[in-house]
Amino acid sequence: MKKIIMKLIGMMGILVFAYSCQQKSNYNNVDEIVAEAMETTQGITAEQLHTKIDNGDMILLIDTREPAEFNAGYIPGAVNIPRGVLEFEINNQTFWDEAMLYMPVKEEEIIIYCKKGKRSILAACTLKKLGYKKVYYLSDGWKNWEMNYPLLYEKNPDQSAHTSSGESGGC
Repeated sequence: MKKIIMKLIGMMGILVFAYSCQQKSNYNNVDEIVAEAMETTQGITAEQLHTKIDNGDMILLIDTREPAEFNAGYIPGAVNIPRGVLEFEINNQTFWDEAMLYMPVKEEEIIIYCKKGKRSILAACTLKKLGYKKVYYLSDGWKNWEMNYPLLYEKNPDQSAHTSSGESGGC
């Protein structure tokens, strides 16, 4: 009887492992991945973010663009964590110490933005998978903020990594 139970447990373990290694679906393009990520994330408008800032709400604002994009202009109070390293830096105490900020807690409200919104949607989805509970992306990203609030931004022109005005990340 013990042998049968042990074999069943072993077979169940193999099935669980095999199932967990399969992809949910195949994607034809990045827009399909973004659409799937939007199902588990929620966006906020530039107006809603502006209200939160004006009200002094405690939020962590993360700009997921590359440093050259960030330095050309960013929303006041934002910390730059490029999309490609977000998963590694979000829980890295040294990163937060160097930024002179505290490391975020899982229950904290986090708002993520990029140039147009796609990177931030993926980043918000990733942070939710990492256990962060109140994560939102800025609908239509930095471009929407810049159009609605052209005087409410900061820049670091001396920190520009290169002179190209192009963006990285494709969105």
